[in-house]
Amino acid sequence: MEALTAIKTRRSCRAFKPEKIHKSVLYKILDAARWAPSAGNLQSWEFVIVEEETAKRQLASAALGQEFVAGAPTVVVVCADTERSAVKYGSRGKFFYSLADACAATQNLLIAAAAMDVATCWVGAFDVNQVRDVLRIPEGIIPIVIVPLGRPAEEAHPSSRTSLGNIVHFETYGKFETIRTAEGDESLPAKGKAPKPGMFDAFLR
Repeated sequence: MEALTAIKTRRSCRAFKPEKIHKSVLYKILDAARWAPSAGNLQSWEFVIVEEETAKRQLASAALGQEFVAGAPTVVVVCADTERSAVKYGSRGKFFYSLADACAATQNLLIAAAAMDVATCWVGAFDVNQVRDVLRIPEGIIPIVIVPLGRPAEEAHPSSRTSLGNIVHFETYGKFETIRTAEGDESLPAKGKAPKPGMFDAFLR
């Protein structure tokens, strides 16, 4: 499947068939994940594959009772190695870059899975300490995303996206223009749209 098609057709799936994903397919998906960009090319990510039923149920419990996690034949927990990034970038590497790296790897994982007809879901709501205990994750390694994987047992429904005209700024924040794409779509900015206060400005500067 072509990359742009995989990106646009990927959907979050919360019902999976019991059939296991062949290891060769799983390893191709994880190989794509490790080719994500990372700060300083430090690749501050780790992946924990979970297929044992008891552990999956414990992960579902840690994920605030999201039982579909346990229903997937395979679960991958994407972790950030905060210390690896901190060695070069200090606190910014520890608290920001390593997390961004893990998220970039997760996105690659989701897109590669979609390209191979494997359904996934990005699960970010979970008790970090419970996940640590279940998987015996050491200090310095933080679980960032739980990703259940499997063949879908539900129909994927189309999802909508915000107009480009409302999220793309030109030269300065809050300056919008009409955007026309190669497909002929026209994206108009909403009238009177004002810049939103930056929630993380203090953190990012």
